[in-house]
Amino acid sequence: MGTMPRVQLTFDAAAREDPLAAISTELSDEEFSILSSHPTDDGILGLVELDTTKPETVIQHFADASEMSYEVLHNDEQTVVIQYLIPETESNRALRSSGILPRFPARLQDGWLTAEHTASHERVSQLPEEMDAAGIPYQLQSITQAYDPTELLTPRQHEFITEAVERGYYDSPRECTLTELAEGFGVNPSAASGVLHRAEETIIKEAISKSAVEAEGNQETE
Repeated sequence: MGTMPRVQLTFDAAAREDPLAAISTELSDEEFSILSSHPTDDGILGLVELDTTKPETVIQHFADASEMSYEVLHNDEQTVVIQYLIPETESNRALRSSGILPRFPARLQDGWLTAEHTASHERVSQLPEEMDAAGIPYQLQSITQAYDPTELLTPRQHEFITEAVERGYYDSPRECTLTELAEGFGVNPSAASGVLHRAEETIIKEAISKSAVEAEGNQETE
């Protein structure tokens, strides 16, 4: 049974060169919600959302920022969504080299970024070293055991389930049919259905047995 620690981490993203964190310190009252962020060949491509009473001020700060390109995707005078591209930052490099992946959305306020990260025990223990080496002040808020039943899947089942979720196969209404999903993997629909069914069975049985064990544990402690 696989468990992965989930780490609540807050760090000073503005301590080193980070154009987005710099804007956040200038607009210290605003709370930035980072919806996604991933490295590309050109730098870090991210999406940030703000509920703000001063959208034009926020956008002006993005326009004034050096080393950043951006595009306003949404602005209704209350909520602004901006896609940005910045050079890779020291903090991002430190997290990547310790193999720790942030879960989104992450919160950025006054230069401090708070996010939940999932990683192995070994990698969590390497994190302080990486952050210290990069000269980034940080606080580990909490470490909890995150149970991930998908760890019990075969690589192929994991790949199918991940693709199905990303393409909206499990959305209501469905964004993607079983046939379309199967075509993406170059297999027939019944083969795709078999892989998904076995993966779903594993996840559901493990989740149910885990909740039963937890319920039993709770009764014993009462």
